[in-house]
Amino acid sequence: MSAMGGPLVGGVSGVFNSLLIAFPALFSIVNPLGASLIFAQATEGREPSEIRALAKIVAFYSLVILLVSIWFGSWILVFFGISMNALRVSGGLVVASRAWIMLQAPEASEARKEKQALQGGRTVAAPDLRERAFFPLAMPFTVGPGSISVAIALSSSCPPQISAWHYYIGVSVAAVAISVVVLAVYTYSERVVAMLGVTGARIVSRLAALILLAIGIQIMASGLQGFMWDFVHSVSAEAARPKH
Repeated sequence: MSAMGGPLVGGVSGVFNSLLIAFPALFSIVNPLGASLIFAQATEGREPSEIRALAKIVAFYSLVILLVSIWFGSWILVFFGISMNALRVSGGLVVASRAWIMLQAPEASEARKEKQALQGGRTVAAPDLRERAFFPLAMPFTVGPGSISVAIALSSSCPPQISAWHYYIGVSVAAVAISVVVLAVYTYSERVVAMLGVTGARIVSRLAALILLAIGIQIMASGLQGFMWDFVHSVSAEAARPKH
C-alpha cells in the first residue's frame, strides 16, 4: 500500500505512468520543433552528412545532461540542505515563470535561443561545426537551465502510488524519448522548417508553454502540500506530547 492508502503501481504500469508524467513536461520545455527552426539556420549551407552527425552529437549530449539532472540533481541540492518540498516549490516557480514568458512573448524566447545557437555568427563560421555541439547547441540552446530545472523537479516529484525505482526508470525513458525526437527534428530540420514555417512553430510553442505552465503549477502545489503536511504533522506530534 502507498502512503496515501492506494495500491502501489509497479512494473510496466508504473514505468508507463511515469513516462506519461515526464514526457509532456520535458517536451514542452525543450520544445524541439521550435528549436529545429533555429538549428536549421545555424547549419545553413552545411552538407547533409555533417548535419546528421551534428544532430547525433547534440542529441547525445542533451540526453546526458537530462539523465544527470534526473538521477543526481536532487541529491546535489539535498547535500546543500535544500528539502524536497523547497525544491518542488522553487522548481515549480521556475518552470511556471519560464512557461509564462514563453506564452506571452514567444518571439523573445526565439530571439534568445537564436543568439545562443548562433553566437553572433561564430557558430556558422566555425571550420568544424561539431566543435560547438556541446556549447552552445546542446547546452544551453537545446537543454538549458529551464530544462534542467524541470528534470530536477520531476526527479523529486514521485507520486506515492508509484515505486521510486519504476518512476526513475520511466522518467529516464522520457529523457531518452526526448533525445530521439531532438535527433529526428534536427536531422530533418530543413523539412520541419518547410512543413511548419514560423507561424506553425510559434503555435506549437504556445501550446507547449500552456502545458508547461500547468505542469509548473502542479509541481509547486505538491511542494506546498508537502509543507502543509509537515506542519500539520508537527502540530499533531506536539499536541500528543505529554504535558508536564
